[in-house]
Amino acid sequence: MPCTRSKRLTLALLAAAWLAAPVTGFTQEAPALPNVATAATPEEAVRALQQQWEIANYQRHGKERSEALEALVEAARATAQRFPGRADVLTWEAICLASYAGSLQGLSQVRALGLAKEARERLEEAERLDPNGYGGAIPTTLGALYFQVPGWPLGFGDDEKAAQYLQKALTINPDGMDPNYFYGLFLMKKGEYAQAKTALEKALAAPPRPQRPLADEGRRKEIQAALQELERKQGTR
Repeated sequence: MPCTRSKRLTLALLAAAWLAAPVTGFTQEAPALPNVATAATPEEAVRALQQQWEIANYQRHGKERSEALEALVEAARATAQRFPGRADVLTWEAICLASYAGSLQGLSQVRALGLAKEARERLEEAERLDPNGYGGAIPTTLGALYFQVPGWPLGFGDDEKAAQYLQKALTINPDGMDPNYFYGLFLMKKGEYAQAKTALEKALAAPPRPQRPLADEGRRKEIQAALQELERKQGTR
């Protein structure tokens, strides 16, 4: 039974979104990492965290990826201490925590679950500060955590809460790439394949984010992979 639970947790965390595993085939070279510690404002710090996360998540692999995400978690924690009471900073701290959790495997899965719980706490704090959800990022990330993490007694996973948060994210940002992608993954998990395809295709058609080309490229590859997996599932029903 412990092995089965560990495998469930590994699969759950590695599949997540902002928890997503890296994809290959990028044509861009990894740029120099922006320095989070020297950011003069919380907005600059958030932008630096975003850029570092994109590089670590999409252009690093294996042990190197996990180490980069671990360092990024420490930078995010320090940023939250420098700029307290900021929903955007807390959201990106949570994203870094969840992504690092997803990179851990084997005997580190207990630690991974602890990191996922810490990410949820940061998101709940961010939600209290910004009920509008930081442009949909807060409910998107909470929804992803709730349907990817195992449920009781091992974890806090809850499909009902996942649906509520993902639908809230889509209310805030109906055409966004990330909320549609994660809602599509959630629907696919629930076996609602037709609705999942609609959501994933909408995610693929989402307008680009001019300041985040690397994240857009990586997410579109993940969406395409999800659509292929959905096609396989539909063919085997």
